[in-house]
Amino acid sequence: MAPPRHRHRGFSRRIQYGLFFGYVAAAMGAVAGIALLLIARFDPVAFEGIRGLALDVTTPVSVATRPIVRGTESLASDVGDYLNAARTNRMLRQQLAESRRALVQARVLAFENARLKRTLRLVGEQVRPIVAARIVGSSLSGMRRFATLAAGSTDGVRPGQPVRAADGLVGRIAEVGSHAARIVLLTDGGSAVPLRVVRTGEAVLGEGRGDGAIEIHSTTAAGSGFRRGDLLVTSGVGGVYPPDVPVAVVMRTSGEIAAARPLADPARLDFAIVLPEQATPPPLAPPAGRRGR
Repeated sequence: MAPPRHRHRGFSRRIQYGLFFGYVAAAMGAVAGIALLLIARFDPVAFEGIRGLALDVTTPVSVATRPIVRGTESLASDVGDYLNAARTNRMLRQQLAESRRALVQARVLAFENARLKRTLRLVGEQVRPIVAARIVGSSLSGMRRFATLAAGSTDGVRPGQPVRAADGLVGRIAEVGSHAARIVLLTDGGSAVPLRVVRTGEAVLGEGRGDGAIEIHSTTAAGSGFRRGDLLVTSGVGGVYPPDVPVAVVMRTSGEIAAARPLADPARLDFAIVLPEQATPPPLAPPAGRRGR
């Protein structure tokens, strides 16, 4: 005997009960919605009371579930941060590298500006400087101390002209080419410069030692002696170097002789200024002649 056609739909009573209660709930919801609409339309005061009651009922639920919601949001944010950590780290490293490069460039520009300002101020102090040029090299051979200036005869440079930098006297021109010149430094073994001690006004003589220092000799029998830290400037005697140009600072003293350090270090100089020749320069003293002392 064939089973009835409704056999499959009525096979489970739970499905039947579920459908029944679903219809009942839908009907009750529709009735409740219509009732709320009628109350809101014809009795607003009662409707406000219903809304307040609903708020009181749902508030504890919101309070209880809020930590869960916030925890879920925080967890999602932490997971997102963790997944983006590598990309963020690369971006921060790139920004740090760019900041370091910018900082280095800013320091270089600050140093360049300060140096150029000193040079411009130095040019302004002179009456008619010959030229300001870059020092492009130096040569150290035994007692000989030379530097190469990127300016020559086409720029008005001539042998014997004094050369100074912002910090002090550098030396004087020894040889000149068309576009370059050689400077004999104060520390050269054949260099001799008339100086004056600022503290006492005493006239002294500075001679290059060939080792980066200057040997200072008193030119008077009743000299007041030297002190460590004494500042030495050009005296202007002889007419080769202009007066009152800073030259060196005394480092050590030994009786009537002192060792001084030049203020203008050629190894650290970029630019120098060639000054007009004051008078006919004396010939360079041969370095071997002073080694017999």
